[in-house]
Amino acid sequence: MPSELTVTDPPARAETGPETAPPGHPYRRLLVALAVAWLVPTVAYPLHLAWLLPPLVLLATASLLRGGRALLDRLVLAMLLLVGATTVAGLLFTVWPWGLHPVAVSGSALTALALIATVTGRRPTLPRPGWTDLLPVAATIAVVGYLASPWLRAGTLAGRLSLLALGEDNFRHVALVDAIGRLGGYVFLDPSASRDDIVSLLARYPQGWHLTTALLDAHLRSATGTASGASSISHYEWWFLATFALLVLTLFWAAQRLPGPLHPLHRVVLTVVVGALVLGSQLPRLLIAGYPSEVLGLALAVALTALVVRPLAGNREQLVLLGALLTGIGFTYYLFLPPAGLLVLAWLVAHRRELLRVRRTVLVVGLVTALLAPLPLLLGIFAANQTEALDAKAGLELAEAWRALLGLTPIVLIGLVIQARRADRAWRRHIAAVLVAVGFALAIALANVLTGVQPAYYFMKGVHLATVGLVVGAAALVVLLPVPSSDAGRPRARAAVAALAAVLAGLTAVILCGLTGWSRSLLVVDKQSWTQSWVDHDVDNPMRVAQVCAAAYHRYLEKPGTVTVVLDRTGYRGYVESICLSALQGTTGQTEKAIYLPTLFEEPERTRMMLRTTRGPLRLVISDPAAQRRVDKLLTQYPDLCGRVTTVPMTIKY
Repeated sequence: MPSELTVTDPPARAETGPETAPPGHPYRRLLVALAVAWLVPTVAYPLHLAWLLPPLVLLATASLLRGGRALLDRLVLAMLLLVGATTVAGLLFTVWPWGLHPVAVSGSALTALALIATVTGRRPTLPRPGWTDLLPVAATIAVVGYLASPWLRAGTLAGRLSLLALGEDNFRHVALVDAIGRLGGYVFLDPSASRDDIVSLLARYPQGWHLTTALLDAHLRSATGTASGASSISHYEWWFLATFALLVLTLFWAAQRLPGPLHPLHRVVLTVVVGALVLGSQLPRLLIAGYPSEVLGLALAVALTALVVRPLAGNREQLVLLGALLTGIGFTYYLFLPPAGLLVLAWLVAHRRELLRVRRTVLVVGLVTALLAPLPLLLGIFAANQTEALDAKAGLELAEAWRALLGLTPIVLIGLVIQARRADRAWRRHIAAVLVAVGFALAIALANVLTGVQPAYYFMKGVHLATVGLVVGAAALVVLLPVPSSDAGRPRARAAVAALAAVLAGLTAVILCGLTGWSRSLLVVDKQSWTQSWVDHDVDNPMRVAQVCAAAYHRYLEKPGTVTVVLDRTGYRGYVESICLSALQGTTGQTEKAIYLPTLFEEPERTRMMLRTTRGPLRLVISDPAAQRRVDKLLTQYPDLCGRVTTVPMTIKY
């Protein structure tokens, strides 16, 4: 029987109709399934057991899939399918009256699964677990557990805020998750209705990760809305880490899927290599800088590439998964949509004859994907002019991005080219996928150069996409390593392959050492890797902005109708402290005009513009004597402001 795990392409085959239904009355079984679909969420929610509903939906979805022979295949595919489907279903959640209520969402999901099972005639079934399933899961737990250590050590609010303050985007993501939870759906569908809930620059931002997180958080707490205040910080941190865990698990899964059947020694070595590359590359920087949407977008892109490189045997299931993944990328991080769309288009062209047999599925899935996947991209370009962000600048990490791209690409491609000589076409497809990702990053760099700026922020995003493709492609190097074999023929050929594998393994080891910061190499800029910098962060002595934000949150409650911001010695400190405080208080929409000023961080001009342009009562939390003197001078210069401006001094020992 053909399988997507065979080392040669499965022969073309016509897809038959639904599986033979078990004997009995299908409509009676459907009625029972529909009753259970609504009874279980209705009972679980008041008992505070709604957190069990997402795993139940996941298992039910996996049990109806037929792609993949192992349990891990089914679970990973089901998980990513649900992510893509959830981003689309968010459009429905936004307009129906129940928002993100766990009973309505889970009941509808289980109902849809019951209807699909009835229409297709599929009985729920799952493969038996095996040790090959356990290895990627255990490796993911080890990698993510190591990266979770700073959050586990942070016992105070200031300590947790100190970790988030390493990337100010974290606070904006916290605010967006909170706004979507309170509004019960996407903000971009009606930005005017959320004017007081979220800063306008985020109204058109791709919100698939935020809606999925708000939905899961509602299930976790068995309540509508999201966690607020200090709890929102803890919840955000763990959902972000869970998203990174999904990326890591997907990388392990895709790397072991690429070669097809693997020797146990190859499987173990590949797990170690992928884990080392994850910890040693720029990927942990995504945790530091606060890029959860990009992390989820990368996970979806890795899975989509894996399915294009080694497709499922069933064309209908393959089409549905590719459509869901492509739409999920569009709703979470649409920068990756062009290369992902190119890979899907190439697969469609390559399998055009087979797909003629399921043309109705192609038409339906293609039409839905074509309409929905580019929606956030089009809104971002035409409604929010987000193309200007392509010129955003970067720091020292830009040089590291170049070095990682130029260092990893040749070595991994050597292994892929060697493997491409085999009959298995998956290797050649992965070469094409890597070249598309690398070419995409270089195209962004070229676009930057043509506009008169050096390759920067979004070039690095393209490098991240290329990096995950190269991490998966490292399987080509591992498979070259010799393993015990009963074949005694061709000793010279085996010796040559073993020597070449040893050379490639040595080069890979050099790169891994440099990437992980164990030694200096051409691929690192600083003495520490991003992983070391993150894990070694001192949470017992939080940075000043975290201490100021935590103290202001504890001492000064939100005052309805009053804009509260923080002023510090420098404009940038006050800016970050104000973003942090407004995220904790849920006032990012109200404080926007006092925080996001065209004068950037130049003082005293920034404070002057804040006082003159902010309407209504304004409360200034003063955390530094220099800021107090600055405000006193400006209030003397503009006495008309004294009636609506209140200053509250706050002493912080640092």
